[in-house]
Amino acid sequence: QVQLVESGGGLVQAGGSLRLSCVASGRTFSRYVLAWFRQAPGKERALVAGISGSGPSTFYADSVKGRFTISGDSAQNTIFLQMNSLKPEDTAVYYCAAHPTPIMYHDPARYDWWGQGTQVTVSS
Repeated sequence: QVQLVESGGGLVQAGGSLRLSCVASGRTFSRYVLAWFRQAPGKERALVAGISGSGPSTFYADSVKGRFTISGDSAQNTIFLQMNSLKPEDTAVYYCAAHPTPIMYHDPARYDWWGQGTQVTVSS
C-alpha cells in the first residue's frame, strides 16, 4: 500500500522560509515522479514543483522559480521542498503526490497517490 506523508507546514512571515518533507512508502519510487501541488481557497490544485528519479529532472512553476527547491534522496523515498522568500500568495495547502511513470504531468488527475496535505500560511 502506497503512503505519502507530508510534514513541515506552518505559519511564517513574508520573506521567511519553510521546508516541507514527504516520506513515501509501499513502492520503490526511483523511476516515478514525485511532486508538490498546492491549493488555495477557491483555486484549483496546481503543480508547484516535481522531481523525476529517471534523470533526475526537476520542474518548477514560474511563480516559485528561484525561491523554491525540490530535492530527494537517491531512492526518492523522501522528497523535500525548500521554500525561501515566501510571499502571502504562497499560502495554501501543499500536497505531495506521485505517479508511476517518469513523465512530469501537470494535471493532478494523472497522479495516483496523494498525501493528506500540510497547511502553509504566509503572513504579510
